[in-house]
Amino acid sequence: MSIDERQFFVESQTTKPASLNCPFCRTVDTYDLRWLVRKKRDRLPGNGDDRDRAKFQKALSYMVLLDDKTNCKKCRRLFEISGVKTTAFL
Repeated sequence: MSIDERQFFVESQTTKPASLNCPFCRTVDTYDLRWLVRKKRDRLPGNGDDRDRAKFQKALSYMVLLDDKTNCKKCRRLFEISGVKTTAFL
């Protein structure tokens, strides 16, 4: 049986600042966006076979954006986050 790919990584959450434009009031401000960080483990879990070893060799650490909308700090309206990549490799 194959190992689940989530076992290749250690997961944590972090916040990173991003400069965003509110489409309603057109103000630019810095917002803290939540990211899920998946860092590759230093070695494969013990019950892996040859296919799992090959997958583990190709795996890279990365971050995934968790927020898709945020509230404007000035007008308080909810707007969609655009212009920010949703995935980033570390």
